[in-house]
Amino acid sequence: MSDKKVRAIIIGAAGRDFHNFNVMFRNNPNYEIVAFTAAQIPDIEGRMYPPSLAGELYPNGIPIYGEEELASLIKQHNVDECILSYSDLSYETVMHIGSKVMAAGAKFSMLGSYPTMLKSTKPVISITAVRTGCGKSQTTRAVVKALLSAGKKVVSVRHPMPYGDLEKMKVQRFAEIADLDKHNCTIEEMEEYEPHIAMGSVIYSGVDYEAILREAEKEADVIVWDGGNNDMPFYKPDLSIVVADPLRPGHEISYYPGEVNLRMADVVVINKVDSAYPEDVEIVLENIREYNPKAQVILAASAIMVEDPSIITGKRVLVIEDGPTLTHGEMAIGAGVVAARRFGAYELVDPRPYLVGRIQETFETYPEIGTLLPAMGYGEQQMKDLEATIANTDCDSVVIGTPINLGRFIKINQPNTRVFYELAEIGLPNIKSILKKFL
Repeated sequence: MSDKKVRAIIIGAAGRDFHNFNVMFRNNPNYEIVAFTAAQIPDIEGRMYPPSLAGELYPNGIPIYGEEELASLIKQHNVDECILSYSDLSYETVMHIGSKVMAAGAKFSMLGSYPTMLKSTKPVISITAVRTGCGKSQTTRAVVKALLSAGKKVVSVRHPMPYGDLEKMKVQRFAEIADLDKHNCTIEEMEEYEPHIAMGSVIYSGVDYEAILREAEKEADVIVWDGGNNDMPFYKPDLSIVVADPLRPGHEISYYPGEVNLRMADVVVINKVDSAYPEDVEIVLENIREYNPKAQVILAASAIMVEDPSIITGKRVLVIEDGPTLTHGEMAIGAGVVAARRFGAYELVDPRPYLVGRIQETFETYPEIGTLLPAMGYGEQQMKDLEATIANTDCDSVVIGTPINLGRFIKINQPNTRVFYELAEIGLPNIKSILKKFL
């Protein structure tokens, strides 16, 4: 047997890739990880996975490159294997990446679900999805509220969003609003953390999920895994809840690793049934019956409320929606557009003639974005360009369909109103009945 190390690249998007490295390769003498590649999230490439996180085998850290450099990196570093380690990819995209790797002479691989899941000493409930934008966040809120009402101490752990200094982000704990400033959170991060704080629930995030888990266990009766994209949970769940979206019927069996989540689910929540065609809901139900007939199914609506409907009715409105849902999530509309239509907007204003800087780049990367503005808030420049784009747009008012109030962070000159959305379950079983049995 050869003593030669396997030279490998981890193909990622600043999240699952770091976790896979930490769990499977950080202390593995049989592998040498020569690089990470990054996609989906802007400004991730060009950084270094630092030595303090990379471990003793990597005293100089590990460089991070853009995925577009993958083929040249394989040849430059004589790479033997490339490990796909990010999520929300169509099966066609997965094989395009695999074909690029194999054409360059390397092996293309993916890691299994359970080997990358850490085991907790406390019960774990995971909330994941088959695609970005299915309604994980509102489902997670419903689960946390039900657990709190049952008298349980709940600690949530959010899928990573390591957009800043990776060393400083190793373990992050959020229990009050001041913690958002303490950790210099971006809009994308605040959208996920702030609702947990508002519920009186602690939430962790970061880079090293073994270290995060051990801290969370110290103060939790139950740990809730709050997933990102359609990725698999990092912790082995005792109860797996997966959210599906009938506005994108068939995606539950055609995107990686959403189908993995569907097949592993104990419970599948079919969300947005109030907005979907009945025949599309039936397609999702049929796929659940075929791919995971043992799963319990919850039907739910995404209940939409508007702060001030008069700002919408009869007006030419610019709708701002959650960024990832509309970009790599490929949704044409979000809650803001639904609210604008329900409350009688005269016109949805297309922001394309008014785009500035990094927001222009977003539309070039994702040309299928609908008549709306994705709230891209991954960094300070994106936030400035988002503010300028809104200011430039010729509209009567602005409809904010993001999970947090953008007006707290950027100046919006036009009259504006917020859209709120919560999970509204229909019939039985529901989350409370399932959690009662689980507890």
